[in-house]
Amino acid sequence: MKILILGIGNTLLADEGVGIVAMEELAVRYGEREDMEFLDGGTLSFTLAVPISECDALLVIDAAELAAMPGTVRSFEGEEMDRFLGENRKSSVHEVGLLDLRSVSLLTGHWPSRRALVAIQPALVGWGETLTPAVAAALPHICEIAEGIVTRFSADM
Repeated sequence: MKILILGIGNTLLADEGVGIVAMEELAVRYGEREDMEFLDGGTLSFTLAVPISECDALLVIDAAELAAMPGTVRSFEGEEMDRFLGENRKSSVHEVGLLDLRSVSLLTGHWPSRRALVAIQPALVGWGETLTPAVAAALPHICEIAEGIVTRFSADM
């Protein structure tokens, strides 16, 4: 059993880097574990289809347009994640979106049945190497939600 925790973003674009920051925090909290992989997915590329094909469960953390107050955190699991990606195709600032990566994974025959997206509403996606106060304040909540998802994934395996 292997859970892939994939942080997505660009840490040079303020809140756009929240996925990476949260993934790094979770890596510290969990430490070295054989059943988990923590991956900085940057701004996405099709090469991420390989680690996705090798995992049993996928947790993605990323900034996304939620039409909500900055720092708002929402999670989407399973088919709900797929629907969110399909309905919000323009919600990503990445050239390759998660929906595109999902399509590639489906073509290669592996889109994990246990999957979730933790999405955070950014306040600023522009030059800046730190998170805005609203998004930084949401980090404990992001990690709490992510840990709950990991616990459910582990119980299901």
